Amino acid sequence: MIREQATDKRTPKTIHHSADLVVTGGGLAGVCCSITAARAGIRVILVQDRPVLGGNSSSEVRLWVLGATSHMGNNNRWAREGGVIDELLLENLYRNPEGNPLIFDTILLEKVVSEPNITLLLNTVVYEVEKLAPDTISSLKAYCSQNSTAYELVAPLFCDASGDGVVGFQAGAAFRMGAESQEEFGEKFAPTAEYGELLGHSLYFYTKDTGRPVRFVPPSYALDDITKIPRYRRFNAQEYGCQLWWIEYGGRLDTVHDTETIKWELWKVVYGVWNYIKNSGKFPEADTMTLEWVGQIPGKRESRRFEGDYMLRQQDVVEQRSHPDAVAFGGWSIDLHPADGVFSEKPGCNQWHSKGIYSIPYRCLYSQNISNLFLAGRIISASHVAFGSSRVMATGAHVAQAVGMAAALCTSDHLLPRDLTAPARMQTLQQQLLKTGQHIPGLHLRDSQDLAQQAQLSVSSEFVLNELPPNGPLMPLTDSAAQMLPLPVGPIPKLTAFVTADRDTTLIVELRRSSKPFNHTPDITLETQTLALRKGRQEVQLSFTSQLDEPQYVFVMFLKNPHVQLQYSEVRLTGVLSVFNKTNPAVSNYGKQEPTENIGVDTFEFWCPQRRPAGQNIALRIEPGIRLFGAENVRNGLQRPLSQPNAWVADLTDPNPTLALNWPETKRIQQVELFFDSDYDHPLETVIMIHPETASPFCVSEYVLCNDQQERISTVTNNHQSRNTIRFDPPIDTTSLTIHLKRVTGNKETKTVPAALMEVRCY
Repeated sequence: MIREQATDKRTPKTIHHSADLVVTGGGLAGVCCSITAARAGIRVILVQDRPVLGGNSSSEVRLWVLGATSHMGNNNRWAREGGVIDELLLENLYRNPEGNPLIFDTILLEKVVSEPNITLLLNTVVYEVEKLAPDTISSLKAYCSQNSTAYELVAPLFCDASGDGVVGFQAGAAFRMGAESQEEFGEKFAPTAEYGELLGHSLYFYTKDTGRPVRFVPPSYALDDITKIPRYRRFNAQEYGCQLWWIEYGGRLDTVHDTETIKWELWKVVYGVWNYIKNSGKFPEADTMTLEWVGQIPGKRESRRFEGDYMLRQQDVVEQRSHPDAVAFGGWSIDLHPADGVFSEKPGCNQWHSKGIYSIPYRCLYSQNISNLFLAGRIISASHVAFGSSRVMATGAHVAQAVGMAAALCTSDHLLPRDLTAPARMQTLQQQLLKTGQHIPGLHLRDSQDLAQQAQLSVSSEFVLNELPPNGPLMPLTDSAAQMLPLPVGPIPKLTAFVTADRDTTLIVELRRSSKPFNHTPDITLETQTLALRKGRQEVQLSFTSQLDEPQYVFVMFLKNPHVQLQYSEVRLTGVLSVFNKTNPAVSNYGKQEPTENIGVDTFEFWCPQRRPAGQNIALRIEPGIRLFGAENVRNGLQRPLSQPNAWVADLTDPNPTLALNWPETKRIQQVELFFDSDYDHPLETVIMIHPETASPFCVSEYVLCNDQQERISTVTNNHQSRNTIRFDPPIDTTSLTIHLKRVTGNKETKTVPAALMEVRCY
């Protein structure tokens, strides 16, 4: 029993926590920042004002996670973000291919609480910032209403990943809200006042078919006139959740302080929409459907953006400018919305893509005037236009991983965020990020401590791409199709394709490449051939005279002809892909991007892959065969296809694909890092979209490591991750390490996917 005498006043219970880094905001940015920092060895406090992690990706909002891959609707090949966010998305695919947002909640929570260096405070809001000096935060005050406990959080470093910038705002960090003028940064796409300065909030709903008639009586506050929504005819009984992202409002209000007002307006819209679907008589299929869930908090797009030592701008995105302090990348379109949202006569969004991914500099990730404050997520230093691309969750998470690693380096060397911009320190940060699987455009991992760099490599076989056999479906050329082939410097090999024509006709074949070798936008035509076809099945010889002056992908393009069927292959292969000139209206892809005004974006065609089980490679015979899949690729410092496949690939007929590392003297090995092909081309949307797989078909799911006595020292089964870390305690002493790739996910029934390994490192 507890009994206390009456008193004048009481203060809540207060707990003092100290750490190396305090991260405010438990969205994907805060989660990935915290995990990265904790794994790098520092103590982290993660403060989240909601009961779950994930922010806009959580079950409270239910937005799918997307980034540079853009629903596979742009030309950014193999562009899914790496590191922790990749680990989370692959784990969600494995456990949750049906896209249940509640399962994604559990994955995020499990990953965070599994890190002993993280102290997690849920339902805890930061309400006050204490400062040691005008430019230095000393502590945060926070409160949890669920346990009536106040917290004092002390650290030398702080990261604001809160979305609204609650720490940066209270600390006095310089920030912006709204759109810059065209004149400030020379951004031609800077919006006019008529279009609006801010993106609004969205709120979603889920439906369920009960199998019996269900009536719906709308609440009194439901929108009573659906025609107030200019696009009301787009509503239907099939779409739900973030498929209705354009139920948006609030862009002309204060998107921080008016959030509750915005939420109520969105509730009115949602219940008005459902009333229209249920009771208008236009959707008889909805008779047995009911509302299963309506969001209680809106998903925010834009509020404050804080100023760093550099501000990302439109030209960085479109021109893909390089930066010496690049630590992450983006690739979502410049995606701006009308401020009136769902009540606007304008389209719900205005997306403009670049020709490839772009670098994000470290100078955008800390405050220009608060010396110990990092920025992560959508509040990083970016103009309103560039923010239209960098704001999406996978990009924000990727950026936040750089912050987590930077905080670890600052802690170990007693530095402040700006100190890492020194060239030698920046190189250390970049290399440490690359080790975790963080892709940074233009950079290779160069690790002098890696014993694999000293080893002699040998393999049981090496794939030579001399044929994509014609054993797949025969498909009509109703859309133009292309085969992407990686090629070295030199001539184009002779190619043979397999076609069937229903009458005498002509087939136009183009050979293209990208204007930048690291891009995958086929914007330069090298040659065009017009081939006469006779009725029936035939082989088509393609002899090109072009020469490549640098390694890159070429596109062998078969332009659409409804009278021609193209033969495909069942063989799928790391770093080899077919693409199609189709449309994807969800990301403003209508086959070709053609700006009608001078808004500073490029005109080009979209050539995108199809989702499995579709998207087979085009059957081709290749002479001479392409030899770009050798063992040296596992130590070239690249962990995904770029201008080349960057993987060792075994021959399809190899019964025991094996790579061996041999040293002339005994090495003591504590840790082995392996990177497998998890198909970085796939976006792995977290909710709504049902995936037919639980792992990439290219991923090695089972492997064995042996020492110089050919004794098994590690066996892994059911692998579905890109990055595998094998630790030996105690360390092993050996003169060789042999890696046996026993099983590939895509080869459960037929031998159509060869085993591949992207990287090996030993310490």
